[in-house]
Order: sequence, then C-alpha cells, then structure tokens
Amino acid sequence: MSADPGSIRADSHQALPNLAVQDASADPHIITAAARTGTDIELRIHTSIAPFDVTAEEWFPAAAGFAVTVIVHTVDAQTGVPRYLQPAEAAEWARAIFSTVDNLHGYFLGAVDPGTGVHRRGQLAYRLYLDTERRAISVPRQVVTCPHYLLSAIDGRAEITIPTTA
Repeated sequence: MSADPGSIRADSHQALPNLAVQDASADPHIITAAARTGTDIELRIHTSIAPFDVTAEEWFPAAAGFAVTVIVHTVDAQTGVPRYLQPAEAAEWARAIFSTVDNLHGYFLGAVDPGTGVHRRGQLAYRLYLDTERRAISVPRQVVTCPHYLLSAIDGRAEITIPTTA
C-alpha cells in the first residue's frame, strides 16, 4: 500500500516537513495526531534530518547527504504510556513525509532506536537517505547501525534486509 498524503491530516499548524527544500531545518519537526483506530491512541511523529559524509570502503563508494529519520511513538492519549498500534498507520505517516522528495524509497528500521539499534517499546522508526541535491539514494552501507527493510519490499512481503556492519 502506498502512502496517500491526502489520507492523513495534520492540523494546519503541524504541516508535514518539506524535505525537498534545500534549507530545510535540521531541527526536529514534531506532529501529534490521533490514531484513526478510535481507541484513544495518539501518534507523536518526530522527524529529524542529519547530514552524513562517509569515506569509501572496499566495495562501497564514498557518499554524502542527509539521513531523514521519522520516529512514530504510539502512546495512550490520556496517560502517554506506550500502546500498540498496527504499523500500517505509522508507515503511512513516514511515506507521506518522504513523499515530499520521493515516495518509492525509504526504509523501515523497526521498533529500535536508529542510533543504537536498541529495541524501544511504543515506537517505530523509518529512514530515507538523500544526496546533497536532496534526491533519494540507497542507504550507504557505512552508515547502517541496525537492520533496514525496504518499505517497498514490505508492501510486497518480500524479505529484503540490509544487515548491519556494527
């Protein structure tokens, strides 16, 4: 299922970040939205952009650009305690954010902290890698710290992963 940016709505003061803008802020972008399930679950969507510049390694070319990370926290709307939500809705938000530059690329990292690879209850992480011209690229192997699953492969249920080097 591909993301339809029109199927999810953020309040007007919580617009989706535009990743195609060359001067997009590296400051985290936060959106809060009620889950469509009607079960008092709230999604707290954090988007951050971090530059990377990696040197070439054997078989892997040097690369520079930006890693866009979308972390979706699913919590109880009243208490803030982590709650389970099917990953499809969180993936729609990530795809909608990624679609400002490319809706065919992107990776699902799972319920982990993208920097450490440690499991985090109540969150799902997604990544998109952009070159210096803000075009989507494949993940540079040198920056992988946890498994990356192609979002397009998850749609087709194929099991394609990029193993970690750490």
